[in-house]
Amino acid sequence: MRTSVTILGSVALLTVGYVAGASQLLSPAIVVAQTDAAKPAAENKSGVEITEESKIKIKAAADALRLAMDSLIDEGKYIPATKGMNVFAILTGGANTIRDLEAGAVVDPETFAALYANLATDQVAVSLGRDSDGRLTYKNKVIRMYPVSMLRSRYAVRGDITGEELLPTASDVSGKAKPGAKPDADATEKKSDEPPKE
Repeated sequence: MRTSVTILGSVALLTVGYVAGASQLLSPAIVVAQTDAAKPAAENKSGVEITEESKIKIKAAADALRLAMDSLIDEGKYIPATKGMNVFAILTGGANTIRDLEAGAVVDPETFAALYANLATDQVAVSLGRDSDGRLTYKNKVIRMYPVSMLRSRYAVRGDITGEELLPTASDVSGKAKPGAKPDADATEKKSDEPPKE
């Protein structure tokens, strides 16, 4: 009797497991990390809600950037590898991103993002691929972003051109002062306003 109960229980458990698995009763829902690019977007294409006034100002800024881009193209200082305007390259005095790709596949941040967003020009797109880790490649070289020193240099040029104050901070992300970093004037003034400690 005991053996038959054990066998019957095992068969019942196996049957329940088979039915639950076949019907995917306990399976988690399908999870998708990214939206399907083929599906049309909701009412607002960008997903960003802005006022009509802001849209007009952004359009005016884009028109001004387009004029600057055309000027840089005429001077031979702007050769894009991607579709659309490269605002980073325009505001930093131009860039030859085709040459950057050819020289070592190291590009500015906006070109890097646009290439990953499938916005390469036709000339560049034919030489793009992926490595075994899924990283984007140009002629079998992994595409990388400018090193930090180059980014700082380009932002310094941008500050000179636009008049923006784009000086690096005296401390790094962790909040520790960098060796040789000078304290800013505001911090020095605040210290001098404090009464001396006895």
